[in-house]
Amino acid sequence: MSSYPLTRLRRTRATAWSRALHREVLVTPADLIWPLFVTEGQGVEDPILSLPGVSRWSVDGIVARAKEAVALGIPCLALFPNTQPDRRSEDGREALNPDNLMCRAIRAIKDACGDDIGVLTDVALDPYTSHGQDGLIDDAGYVLNDATVEVLVGQSLNQAAAGADVIAPSDMMDGRIGAIREALEDAGHANVQIMSYAAKYASAFYGPFRDAVGSSGLLKGNKKTYQMDPGNAEEALREVEMDLAEGADSVMVKPGLPYLDIAVRVKQAFGVPVFAYQVSGEYAMIEAAVAAGAADRDAMVLETLLAFKRAGCSGVLTYHAAHAARLMGA
Repeated sequence: MSSYPLTRLRRTRATAWSRALHREVLVTPADLIWPLFVTEGQGVEDPILSLPGVSRWSVDGIVARAKEAVALGIPCLALFPNTQPDRRSEDGREALNPDNLMCRAIRAIKDACGDDIGVLTDVALDPYTSHGQDGLIDDAGYVLNDATVEVLVGQSLNQAAAGADVIAPSDMMDGRIGAIREALEDAGHANVQIMSYAAKYASAFYGPFRDAVGSSGLLKGNKKTYQMDPGNAEEALREVEMDLAEGADSVMVKPGLPYLDIAVRVKQAFGVPVFAYQVSGEYAMIEAAVAAGAADRDAMVLETLLAFKRAGCSGVLTYHAAHAARLMGA
């Protein structure tokens, strides 16, 4: 490579048209997955205080958001239910109810939008358990792996039967991807994808999400026996390798920005579709910075999304999806 002054790297940065021409990575609405929270009722929009600008929506509102997403060019929604307290139990049995909140929302979206938009569904028991853990627990409060996997398989089949396009197990139980993949195949759901939360860390960034699904006040203990230690990177590669071997079509790194190094390493090691979840705490920090006058929302949203794409992510789950899509279309 030639040296200065024959090479001046600022030459191509001098004008907007040249910067656009030489830009290595672009983000479009097609790179976004929009997480939405479903609640009971009709005509309900329930703002989430710890996630300013985000609400829980009744099923009719979720359908309206789905139509909005289609118009904005967002290809997929991620659904999370706010299960009513009287439907929560120690064993999370509501997850298996074919008429539960999640299944009703899936069917309503598919009835309204068909294949114009994908529906990704969370598979874990924390929205359904009275103790807030992602699985079944023993008398000591330890989450039981194999017994939980059996329920997760039933939950996945329930959602697939309702019309889910992508099953996304977020529970971090060992072996659940293989069990779910086999069950989907046997039940005739061969085209239902699995996006595994393969590298999901026991993070401090999940607080507002737990408020949104109604589990924060219920959670007994922590989730460190199944979610990953934030100090581990090699273990993340082992988790991804195992989930891919068991039949995952794509993998996720969660949280997002604090774990970009993991996203890069996963992409480089396996060359598979990698998604990042810009989680509730990340969203809340951006909104807090904006509220404090310390940041420009539009610029920060677009820059963080660009960082995910630059790290090799195929797409990003973000609560800013609709806002970002509007900015991209402006």
